[in-house]
Amino acid sequence: MMAAHLRSALGALLLAAVPAMVATQSLDPSKIPFGETPRDMWPTYYGDYSGRRYSPLDQINQSNVKHLSLAWVYRANPSSSPANVGGFGPESGSIGGGGAIQIKATPLMVDGVLFFTAPDHVWAVNAYTGDEIWHYSWRATGGLHIGNRGLGMWRDTLFFGTPDNYLVALDARTGKERWNRQIASVRQDYFTTVAPLVLRNTVVVGVGGDFLDVPGFLEGREPESGEVKWRWFTTPRPGEPGSETWPGEEAMTHGGGMTWLPPTYDPALNLLYLGTGNPNPVLVGQTRAGDNLWTCSIVAIDPDTGKMKWYYQVSPHDTHDWDAAQTPLLVDGDFGGRPRKLLLQAARNGFYFVLDRTNGEHLLTTKLIDTANWYSSINAKGQPIPNPEKESKLEGVLVSPNTSGATNWHPPSFNPVTGLHYVGTMESYTIFYKTDPTMGAQGYSAQERSGGNIRGLLKAIDYQTGKAKWTFPTANGSQGLLSTAGQLLFASDGRNDFIAFNAATGTPLWHTKLPYEKSNAPITYMLGGRQFVLVGAGDELFAFAVNN
Repeated sequence: MMAAHLRSALGALLLAAVPAMVATQSLDPSKIPFGETPRDMWPTYYGDYSGRRYSPLDQINQSNVKHLSLAWVYRANPSSSPANVGGFGPESGSIGGGGAIQIKATPLMVDGVLFFTAPDHVWAVNAYTGDEIWHYSWRATGGLHIGNRGLGMWRDTLFFGTPDNYLVALDARTGKERWNRQIASVRQDYFTTVAPLVLRNTVVVGVGGDFLDVPGFLEGREPESGEVKWRWFTTPRPGEPGSETWPGEEAMTHGGGMTWLPPTYDPALNLLYLGTGNPNPVLVGQTRAGDNLWTCSIVAIDPDTGKMKWYYQVSPHDTHDWDAAQTPLLVDGDFGGRPRKLLLQAARNGFYFVLDRTNGEHLLTTKLIDTANWYSSINAKGQPIPNPEKESKLEGVLVSPNTSGATNWHPPSFNPVTGLHYVGTMESYTIFYKTDPTMGAQGYSAQERSGGNIRGLLKAIDYQTGKAKWTFPTANGSQGLLSTAGQLLFASDGRNDFIAFNAATGTPLWHTKLPYEKSNAPITYMLGGRQFVLVGAGDELFAFAVNN
């Protein structure tokens, strides 16, 4: 590793050659195109609003990817003394702060600057050299520090969620705090990991929390003040549509359905698409008879009012912790012989779904993994119907997949040229035990004991059939992905190898060994006439480029 003063000098020389790279740090969300990431930035968690994580960049392609080499490395240090500090926790440091971290966030890249997070922390880094520009630290009052998915941006303001449920607005140029607003109470065991999504003049943010029976919700907030514009609850109130799928007010108003990941968005239809979390109590359903809407569902929401327009439930009455938060990926393409506006989801419950996103019409259901065994049938709506024999039992019952699911929160990718939907999957078994025949005070009367992982597969799925065109064995199952117009797919084998695949065939074309397994989804951007591919592993960011 080069000495700090030498890196600084080299960075100054490089920036002199590209003087406009770190200019204003400002973003107009209305200018983000739909369907592919802008060439010179990565402005949202998904790259654009469609969830495709597809870049039109092709400077790095199948012919030259073998020359891809390391451009720079940045190591995040949460224990360093940040210039900017906020929050209400102890001054000696935030709960969970310090020590080793994992960069699970997808960095934003705007005007030559990378912005990324870890729980309680935000960094700005020069996207060309890897030099730190500023660091912000939040002193949390509690909350689960399991990870943070990243930031949203509006003009020159960044937004991020804290583990103790505050939405914080920062000046993108300096990292100074502009305001903070509480989203939910940490005393109710809510915690926030989601990356805010900004569209036009609304900041959309969700919540997490599986430990108490609290309701999930999604909020739209004013970007300048942080005030709430609307709030949509993931379970109905008494008398509302969907309330008939719960046994009563107590069950539905404490029914869970967390909003773990940012929605996708179709600007032409002006609809948000959100995957909702599992119902509570998590592993038993005796106290919540019924389908338990709107949990484990894909919902379409009007971003101006927060009103739900349609829904599709992928797991009625879930009792295995299979939320449906996985990316609702938006594609325009032919299906059934005519053009459609489609929504694709590779779901945690082990199934693959295709919907018409204009109205929620079901078009296709297939198995995502071969081992899925928890269902008894597929109904006329394409929903897998739970098999009562796969409910938790005192003697145990063998179920596939386990609670981690066939796939999880890690974002997939879609390449419009190949027409393939790329997703990391895992075939697994687990044993669910009912531990208390009286169900216990809160209904948490079941536990899981792993039956083992069978195999992980990176899959390239033809959305018109739901069948895989190619697969590649991996050790990690679910993983974050990136595809590009260079007809490359950037992924991993789960053994610390970062790999570029031929997007059409799955043939590995290049790989490098990282010190840890990659911990986020890769991004790519063009800066100073050079295409970079960036990936996080552990507490480090690695930037790669082709040497000319």
